[in-house]
Amino acid sequence: MLRYPTMLSAAAATALLGCSAWAQSPLPTGKVEEVMVKVALLTLNDANLTGNYDVLHAKMARPFRERFSAATLKQAFATFAGHHIDAIAGMPIVTTEEPRIDDNGALLLRGHFDTTPSRLSYALDYAMSEGEWKLITIDVKVRSLQTNASATDLVARAAADLGGSGASK
Repeated sequence: MLRYPTMLSAAAATALLGCSAWAQSPLPTGKVEEVMVKVALLTLNDANLTGNYDVLHAKMARPFRERFSAATLKQAFATFAGHHIDAIAGMPIVTTEEPRIDDNGALLLRGHFDTTPSRLSYALDYAMSEGEWKLITIDVKVRSLQTNASATDLVARAAADLGGSGASK
């Protein structure tokens, strides 16, 4: 299932550059986790700024790519077009949960960046696809720290429903 963004946001996430070393270790080290998160978010940033979601699509897990097109990603993130999230490149991630593998074999990464005046939070799910961890779910929120507004203020989500077929294709 692909869920479309419901409101405008200055952030969103997706994708991952392949790295065979990630596929050899079930859980990423802290540095690898940071690289995975930043690559996902910065790839989405590039797609949002250029309007070209082909690279983002190519970096998704095979089950996602087989079910959704680059055009579908573009539509899902339409409200993010033109918005920058590249400020996170020089910031450390703040994990809110330890990386874990769920019952379906998906690697779950959760955390945020201490951006101000809003906090950029992410929930990224990866599946083993083509020998490496690749994104299947993207959930990024921007929440005002000043007003303590609810996370529903600014939300984007795109997810692949693997339909119980498991996460390792």
